[in-house]
Amino acid sequence: MISGKLFRDAVINAAVCIEEQRKQIDELNVYPVPDGDTGTNMSMTINSARDELLLLDDNVSVSRVADTAASAMLRGARGNSGVILSIIFRGFSKGFKDLEEAGCSHMANALELGADAAYKAVMTPTEGTILTVVRAAAQTAQKAHNSTNELTLFWRTVCESAEATLKKTPEMLPVLKKSGVVDAGGKGLTIIFRAMLDVFGGMKISSFSSDSSEPSSDFSEVDEETDIKFTYCTECIITKSPDSRDSATLRAYLETVGDCVLVVDDDEIIKVHVHTNNPGKVIEKALEYGYINLPKIENMKLQHDGKKKEQKKSSKRKEVQKTVPEKKFGFVAVAAGHGLEAMFKDLGADVVVTGGQTMNPSTEDILDAIYQTPAETVFILPNNKNIIMASEQAVKFADRGVCVLQTRTIPQGIAAMLAFDESADISENRINMTRAFERVSTGLVTFAARDTEFDGKHIKKGEILALENNSLAYADKDINKIVLKLVKKLVKSDTSYVTLIYGSDVTDENAEKMQKLLSQKLNDRIEVMLVNGGQPVYYYIISVE
Repeated sequence: MISGKLFRDAVINAAVCIEEQRKQIDELNVYPVPDGDTGTNMSMTINSARDELLLLDDNVSVSRVADTAASAMLRGARGNSGVILSIIFRGFSKGFKDLEEAGCSHMANALELGADAAYKAVMTPTEGTILTVVRAAAQTAQKAHNSTNELTLFWRTVCESAEATLKKTPEMLPVLKKSGVVDAGGKGLTIIFRAMLDVFGGMKISSFSSDSSEPSSDFSEVDEETDIKFTYCTECIITKSPDSRDSATLRAYLETVGDCVLVVDDDEIIKVHVHTNNPGKVIEKALEYGYINLPKIENMKLQHDGKKKEQKKSSKRKEVQKTVPEKKFGFVAVAAGHGLEAMFKDLGADVVVTGGQTMNPSTEDILDAIYQTPAETVFILPNNKNIIMASEQAVKFADRGVCVLQTRTIPQGIAAMLAFDESADISENRINMTRAFERVSTGLVTFAARDTEFDGKHIKKGEILALENNSLAYADKDINKIVLKLVKKLVKSDTSYVTLIYGSDVTDENAEKMQKLLSQKLNDRIEVMLVNGGQPVYYYIISVE
């Protein structure tokens, strides 16, 4: 039988293991464009549950553990892979309902519930992904529990089925076969299942190694507060500025103000973890290297003080202040970059959630934004295909009407807002705004995050990439050349406007030169507008209408 303690420790161990192997999973991504990679999103999703599970006592029921994990993961879900993972664990919550302990039959039922729900959550399920892996595991579980009641044997059979299916994913998805890799989401799931098996088999929760891919909180037990030299566990993610210094200098500084220092430099970002008595100094120093995201400061003395567990838990789950609806409609948009955030605000967005391609906001981030919007009905503009599912999950928690418009790019989000009619009802606005953003063509100019072969094209890390409506179109070494080529392809006979939104890595001077060059090439037939979006990742976002 699976006790609450055993299931709790299994999920915590899964969080540790996938965090340590996050980078390996990210590298399975065959798409060269920098994004919120699968391993990172799955790790952040399950680690949102880890933090709350650590607060549960050993005598907790398996039902409460499953509820706690599922709720935390759903709120903390990031990206499509994170949302799917949270849905799978929602199956455990349903399958373990009202149970003190669970048996193999309950595990099999829970896994089947999770697999079925995951398939239903995806509009067009694709085989050869995490969905295929979890379905195969669930089918095996249904057969295995009829032949054994021994937990370790049962779950090992499930793990082996998942791993065998994962190996077959390249045969199901040609893009995986061409790149010689297995599905990243499926790989993440097998790591999670195998880590749970380790605990079911008697192993202790794994500890983070010094070369962990991502900084993390300590799991070690502390008997007395006096054992803790530095009080605050401080973490943040830095998106590096173009002139960012070597991260080695940051590590050297952190070692002067604390211990347990981890500084992981991952091309565009730096991940920081340190135990210190001066978290403010850590954050201040981090800002010298770029802008920060996801800062977290935990008082480890309070965290390990049993008398204050419930107090900390209550504080951790404190809801954001909910606004009282003052108008009929409101807007929440997702965008990154000072110019883009200001643009959405000018168009009427009540709240702009900072996020985008490499920073997929969580379900809870979006839910908080909904609560901050003083409207009876809130329109959500995800502006990225990997944020739509998290936005849709937020609808389940909202205390007011929510309509998620499936905008996949910033220009689509802008077009949707421009089409809004305050005098129309929600149904009419949904139709008109959807039609408006579907008419917009989007061009994106970015860089290759990895060496790869994609769609028959050999691409080297650092090359400039052009995307036409989110599909890879060209690769080159010259930004201006690739912008001209992309705009020429996007422009149609009825095109009236081209809007060039330039990012943080493009100077005003270069952007103005690009605008003049485009105007000359288009013979003044089409108006070319220039906007300083200040966005990361994309040199240019191009809107063609």
